[in-house]
Amino acid sequence: MAIEIGGPGADGLGGLVRVLGEWQDDGGPVQLHPGDVGWFWRFGAKRTAEATRTWSRAGKVLAVGLLDGAQLLRLAFAPEALREEELAQQVVEDVSAPERGVLPEGKAYVEVPMGALVQDLLFKDGWESGEPWTPLRRDLGSPVPDPGVRVEVIGPEQAHEWAEVLRASFDGSTFTAERWHAMAAGAPYVDARCLAVRNEQGQAVAAVTVWSAGEGKLGLIEPMGVHRAHRGHGYGRAITVAAARALQELGSSSVVVCTPSSNIGAVATYRSAGLERLPERRDLYRDAS
Repeated sequence: MAIEIGGPGADGLGGLVRVLGEWQDDGGPVQLHPGDVGWFWRFGAKRTAEATRTWSRAGKVLAVGLLDGAQLLRLAFAPEALREEELAQQVVEDVSAPERGVLPEGKAYVEVPMGALVQDLLFKDGWESGEPWTPLRRDLGSPVPDPGVRVEVIGPEQAHEWAEVLRASFDGSTFTAERWHAMAAGAPYVDARCLAVRNEQGQAVAAVTVWSAGEGKLGLIEPMGVHRAHRGHGYGRAITVAAARALQELGSSSVVVCTPSSNIGAVATYRSAGLERLPERRDLYRDAS
């Protein structure tokens, strides 16, 4: 049967998140995670649905794409479909033709799981490798140590404070308490937690969100930040350890995070918290010409 491209609509996002969760496996590639959709949900359910694409056959979803910005498509595949030729060819055709409504004309990027046939076909079509990203992972099969700091689970009453820390952690961030509430209302947040670390003076100095994909599945950190006025005190390591403990309590089998390889400080922080580097991955891009 033919492969159909579509979208879940706002009402179908919850079911699609469950499908994405089923695809998360320690033995498989790092790919689009329910938490990535959950983090995007800060813009609301309608916008999240509009940014989501699905490729299905006979009603079964085989691939999911999230337009993380107008020019970047992030992909995930059902494990059994990672190397399926018909699906890969269809995805390549859809991302390469602007009239199909997946990616616009001009420069565009695709994030493809390692080992996916789509990656091979895009290379053959002239797409090029972009900047390297480093995934890092920690197994949660053994106890995670106490982070040694005061960690707080954030609820609606502390949303404004958590948002302030996040804005102070990333240049150009416009995150607000309203966006926290939108994110927390999303289907993926049922299996998520926002945490903050407080210093001895009671100030919130670091923030993280952790996303579980279900019992025995890969968990995700997205985002993690340390207030720029409180760096150099080990809070990044501490909140990463706290994130791992939270995901362990949620039943995750491991924790993963991705960061640009050029962000040497972030890579060092995650490694200090017990995460191990995985092979680098690169987005693929096509030039505006």
